[in-house]
Amino acid sequence: MGGTAIVIGAGIGGLCAAIGLREAGWEVRVLERAERMGSVGAGIGLWPNALHALDELGVGERIRPLVPPPGTGTMRDRRGRVLVHWDNRELHTALGKPLAGVHRADLLEALLGALPEGTVHTGIEVTGVTANGTVRSAGGEAEADLVIGADGVRSVVRNALWPAHPGPVHGGSTAFRAVLDDVPDGVVSTVVGAGTEFGTLPLAGDRLYWYASMRAAPGVTREDPKAFLLKHFDGWPPGTRDLIDRTPSDRVLHNDLAHLRTPLASYATGKVVLLGDAAHAMLPFLGQGGCLAIEDATVLASLLSRHPVPEALARYDAERRPRTQKLVRLARRAGQASLVANPVAVAARNQLVRLLPSRGHVRRLSVPARWRPPAIVSPSPDRPRRR
Repeated sequence: MGGTAIVIGAGIGGLCAAIGLREAGWEVRVLERAERMGSVGAGIGLWPNALHALDELGVGERIRPLVPPPGTGTMRDRRGRVLVHWDNRELHTALGKPLAGVHRADLLEALLGALPEGTVHTGIEVTGVTANGTVRSAGGEAEADLVIGADGVRSVVRNALWPAHPGPVHGGSTAFRAVLDDVPDGVVSTVVGAGTEFGTLPLAGDRLYWYASMRAAPGVTREDPKAFLLKHFDGWPPGTRDLIDRTPSDRVLHNDLAHLRTPLASYATGKVVLLGDAAHAMLPFLGQGGCLAIEDATVLASLLSRHPVPEALARYDAERRPRTQKLVRLARRAGQASLVANPVAVAARNQLVRLLPSRGHVRRLSVPARWRPPAIVSPSPDRPRRR
């Protein structure tokens, strides 16, 4: 249909929204609070639903070099005993794509490269938004036919237009993350203990993303996160502590895990719409947070390529809210199972996983990823797609 749009936030969801809207014939500006687009974050898992959406956005060819070949995965208990072994190639066969590990900075760079220079404006802190499409910042006001709030879990857009919503709450856990170089034999793995989970995901270029999640009260900081982790994982399988020990201290990221436990009654009001964490921030235990932001962006672009803004936003809200809010709940339950601390409950969980056959584990993993994107209608039928 075409028009002007302002996207607030240049994360994964915001950049995907900008790419999708341009495919649909819109003029787009992206406003980012950070002074520059840098090498931020650690790794991210892209499930088949996200990879299919990236293809529809026309950026699949940019992403594929960032993805290592699919391999196998294991889950072990803290003594190193295998609970389940599964094959990522089965997921690829079932859903047409594998689970892919990508460095977040590499993904952002690839998405940024799909946009014309000058689309993203950094160093702009948005201070207010109105439902009629006015965006305020220190530099003044701007208006657009559409405003997309893709500004994360502590969204300024959500706070401005959904002021009664309580906002994000602590999820009862904290996470440490890092990317380690020179790990040519990295595999997808999870080790579960009492109140703690440690996982790895291989990245392209012989790199490995690892993460550690554990039950914790909010606001607890660690002066030396690496030293804390080495002590915390004493007695775990040797490979766990070895990965931590090999990681430079300044690469270990630490943050509490927050989510929108209270669901929003709507993702859209007037000319403004929310996507990604701004709309449905979730705990990371399904690995679907970034994937759902990519889904949101693709669905929104598809609807805006076919319908006027009011109808497109109403359809977006009706389609996205049920799916995303269901997965927010499932992620919370998955976290409760992963970080259960009672010894009896830990033993029961481990036994349940051990009894599940490999194909059953793949089917369970694939449930949130069983989604395909709608088509984005380009205003120029002969326009080549950047797949």
